[in-house]
Amino acid sequence: MNPLVAIVGPTATGKSSLALELCQTSPGEIISADSRQVYRCMDIGTAKPTKGEQALVPHHLIDVVAPDQDFSLALYQSKALEAIEAIRKKGKTAFLVGGSGLYVWALLEGWRIPAVPPDPALRQKLEDRARVEGGEKLYNELKETDPAAAERIDPRNVRRVIRALEVCLQGTPFSQLQVKDPFVDSVIIGLTTSRADLYRRIDTRVDSMIERGLVAEVESLVKMGYGFDLPSMSGLGYKQIGLYLQSKMDLPTAIQQIKFDTHSFARHQYNWFRLKDKRIHWFEAGEQLSQSVHRFIERFVVN
Repeated sequence: MNPLVAIVGPTATGKSSLALELCQTSPGEIISADSRQVYRCMDIGTAKPTKGEQALVPHHLIDVVAPDQDFSLALYQSKALEAIEAIRKKGKTAFLVGGSGLYVWALLEGWRIPAVPPDPALRQKLEDRARVEGGEKLYNELKETDPAAAERIDPRNVRRVIRALEVCLQGTPFSQLQVKDPFVDSVIIGLTTSRADLYRRIDTRVDSMIERGLVAEVESLVKMGYGFDLPSMSGLGYKQIGLYLQSKMDLPTAIQQIKFDTHSFARHQYNWFRLKDKRIHWFEAGEQLSQSVHRFIERFVVN
């Protein structure tokens, strides 16, 4: 049985386009490993595959929930495993594609995620503190309480920081919940590039998102009743354009802030996907990439 082929790395390195090309030579389907693409109506800001691309190659774990619905790591893991099984039954290769490290490793490493029930009162208290004191304060507390968990969480992901603290304060270190027992065999491809090229790619993508109507997309979400306080609306692009729409920032400043924040996010992704991780086979993003990767994976994948 063909292994799962994972394509990982920082944002804007061409993971999605590579997967589309590989699916032409090694018949397969794509499973998104992007924590924002699960939300419906959030297309431009999440760099979601176009309708044409989705028609060309079947995609999974995209448009799963509404922007105001919760979507947990455990649910992602369960749905991704279902997708892998369905793809394999068709005799195809499953390609896991995305840069959300938590989703990727929960699936590839087979994290057994015990159910620690939510504590609504405690969570509300932490959310109130985050609004008053700032998310950085809570993140620093997490670093003291559970440094292993803090190392794997983006400090800007306040929702994730709050959940980790919520679990820790109930008596269980968040990092100890992730007991590993791989579900599937996998081959991991990593895409990387120089820092300057990465930033250039990110800035070009952000400019393209603005040209394609990111501002209008955020306005549409607001008209549908989705508030800026939702976790889904705190993502890159949506948060900054939200500040512009609330007259808290002018548009050029908001666009520049998206670029800066995405640069920071890309740097953080290397904490999840380390260049020294021997499980990951790294390739330089750029021309001839698909041919090089195809030659590499054909030793593992039987068409």
